[in-house]
Amino acid sequence: MEKYEELLLALRKVIRAIDLYSKQLNKYSGLTAPQLLILREINAANGITASKIAQNINLSPATVSNVIERLEHRQFIHRHRSEKDKRRVSLYLTEQGLTLLEKAPQPLQEDFIKKFQALEEWEQSLLLSSMQRIANMMDAERLDAAPVLEVGSYHNLDH
Repeated sequence: MEKYEELLLALRKVIRAIDLYSKQLNKYSGLTAPQLLILREINAANGITASKIAQNINLSPATVSNVIERLEHRQFIHRHRSEKDKRRVSLYLTEQGLTLLEKAPQPLQEDFIKKFQALEEWEQSLLLSSMQRIANMMDAERLDAAPVLEVGSYHNLDH
């Protein structure tokens, strides 16, 4: 097998693992990975704004706004407009959202992060530079992406 074939096979395995996790997450909790990530951000910083969430998880404000709309529609979060500054809208979990978050599985990347951090510094740097090079070779460096492992087109991220 050629080296490029081995690399493409490894990439397909990574994509498959992420896809399987995403399907399991949706099946057991009814959430997508971006929804779970946003719920976790709201829980961690009670009263956070949508723009701060977008900044924290490295997704576009438009994507975060769409996900927030769906989470609010499902009554997992609620918005509160500041009395002092009417332009500031903070987000909070509802009881239903908190219950769902407590039952939701940990994001796939948490196990990955533990394993990655256990590697030697040189190996972390090698993997990072290799993946950055692959992203560049696939013309993917400009894509909107969060540090959450999920596959699918961007318009599906907020379903």
